Amino acid sequence: MASIQELQNIASQVRRDIVRMVHAVQSGHPGGSLGCADFLTALYFNKLRIKLPFSMDGTGEDLFFLSNGHISPVYYSVLARAGYFEISELATFRKINSRLQGHPTTHEHLPGVRIASGSLGQGLSVAIGAALAKKLNGDQHFVFSLHGDGELQEGQIWEAVMHAAHHKVDNLIATIDWNGQQIDGPTEEVMSLGNLAEKFKAFGWHVMEMEGNDMSAVVSGLDTATQAAGQGKPVCVLMKTGMGKGVDFMEGSHEWHGIAPNDAQLESALAQLEETLGDY
Repeated sequence: MASIQELQNIASQVRRDIVRMVHAVQSGHPGGSLGCADFLTALYFNKLRIKLPFSMDGTGEDLFFLSNGHISPVYYSVLARAGYFEISELATFRKINSRLQGHPTTHEHLPGVRIASGSLGQGLSVAIGAALAKKLNGDQHFVFSLHGDGELQEGQIWEAVMHAAHHKVDNLIATIDWNGQQIDGPTEEVMSLGNLAEKFKAFGWHVMEMEGNDMSAVVSGLDTATQAAGQGKPVCVLMKTGMGKGVDFMEGSHEWHGIAPNDAQLESALAQLEETLGDY
């Protein structure tokens, strides 16, 4: 189990990977990826009980499903750094015939990727199915999922939320990247989400909030979430993050949802992010 300092070092390198990957092909989604770097680092290097080499079967281990698949840069970086595939493969991001497509796909057979994602709203339904399968199989491991807050504007999310509560899917921990930004602007302006905590509670979920860009808070928050599981209710973690966290000119702006930095911006970003594990 990694220490907080070790996790911070990994997250810094992951952020370097993100900006370099997106810059290299001048396409991709850096904002949400940077904001979720701490969470995915803590999840894969501290919390998840996983088995390598990777198997799609998934029995006897914790599972993770990325629903907001456009933040693939952070996902690919963490998977590579965790040992699912060679770190050097990050250099193929979004290139022709690469396994690292703009949105994760399964037909590319990339280790660690269990579902094709990017069509927002679908990931929670898949995670529920996996969690129910674990219950049927007597598998005591957890299923984790990650969703964008703008994604909650999709109706399928709320059908899944009802289903999970009704069927007491209490081995499911769904985290919401609550950064208040989506591709067209602030979520409050595009379509207000209202009081998310009260909404999930009203649907029958256990709800908690967590600071998503403080590594100590993320680690303790994930511990609290797993402790809350198994009590008859699915668990929702509302995770406060900053779009573009770690790169000052990207932070808090929806404009960095899906554009790449130019050469000068890349240089500025890398100057702010410590190289701790070695660039790919």
